[in-house]
Amino acid sequence: MTGRTKRVAERILEELADMAERGEIKDPRVDFVTFTEVDLSRDLRHAKIYFSTMGDDKKIKDTTDGLNSAKGYIRSALAQKIRIKYMPEIEFIFDDTVRSSARISKLLHDIHEEEENNQ
Repeated sequence: MTGRTKRVAERILEELADMAERGEIKDPRVDFVTFTEVDLSRDLRHAKIYFSTMGDDKKIKDTTDGLNSAKGYIRSALAQKIRIKYMPEIEFIFDDTVRSSARISKLLHDIHEEEENNQ
């Protein structure tokens, strides 16, 4: 990302975090969501917004559906807060990093316990 693209992506991420913290996204399916990254195209026309939430696959799907349902509101709220010529089209993508990290951590913990029990 270029310097400007990176700054705009960081600003979008900050504003999304503030919106989530203040409860501005009113869809009940969108609770306990954390926005983890914004991947912005070089022309600033498209943004992939990665998010994380705790729960099973149904909770993840519900949160994704809620975010997609609120996409118009979120985009217009961002446009009011961030002054750029074009507000990018946004796409929400579940960030599996937290879940994968937790699973790996548990596996490592289980291996460590098994090794201690075998000694």
